[in-house]
Amino acid sequence: NILQRTPRYHCFGMHEWAMVYKLSPEDIRHKGHRLRLKPEDLAKFVESQTVCCSHYDAYRFFTDEAKPLNILNPTIETRQQMEQGGCLHANMDIYKWATKLWPWIGSDFIAKAFFLALSGRELDMRASPYDLRELGYEPLCIETEEGRKQYQIEQQELTERSTPLRKELEAICRRLATQF
Repeated sequence: NILQRTPRYHCFGMHEWAMVYKLSPEDIRHKGHRLRLKPEDLAKFVESQTVCCSHYDAYRFFTDEAKPLNILNPTIETRQQMEQGGCLHANMDIYKWATKLWPWIGSDFIAKAFFLALSGRELDMRASPYDLRELGYEPLCIETEEGRKQYQIEQQELTERSTPLRKELEAICRRLATQF
């Protein structure tokens, strides 16, 4: 159970960088947005960091060259054992699971989960290698020590906001399990 695991706060959102690592500009997923660093500088930065992504749904989009750089190897089979509460994507998944349980789960909970996921996605994209200022998102420059510290602060805040929702979702699921 994710609630019993110690959250980890040292990934710094490197998963987004690993998704564009050593790709040619035409192969980059979000072609409509330029990268904040030149491809060679981006690659050097990724190589200078410890990539430690525990979330399967993020890891599966790593470039083939980036996958061996990840010190973890999340798979569909190990997904439940690897999930941990510090992960942005695991916290955004509260919304995913809440919507899958609709109409047995209230729209008030779905709304809370949606706004949590929105906050997580904003942090995710601000820390990404993309320049999204034209969309109103100032970059959180994880390529700097100051940026990594700020990422950890915001990651911890998101985890603190997600924990009560995760507990509430678990309670809802337990109630539903006894009703069917």
